[in-house]
Amino acid sequence: MAFESILWDLDDDPDGNVRHCAEHGVTKEEVEEVFEHVTDTDVSRSSGHPVVFGETRTKRHLMVVYEPIGDDSVYPITAYEVPRRQRL
Repeated sequence: MAFESILWDLDDDPDGNVRHCAEHGVTKEEVEEVFEHVTDTDVSRSSGHPVVFGETRTKRHLMVVYEPIGDDSVYPITAYEVPRRQRL
């Protein structure tokens, strides 16, 4: 799953996606790492937005909730650390 660009709000926007991720202890760099190394996809049960799962260089397993923008861009809404999913 490759996207041409990841769209970020300004770092100091109190309602922006950078702050929403930071509230969960996740950096922009970690979100970008997850998009580079997606291990699974799904849909958020609470919002209906698509989500991706992946691991960062520091071995954190994150879920990123995002909105697709066109065919090749994404707008991360939020991200947080989650347990690894077990497949049956």
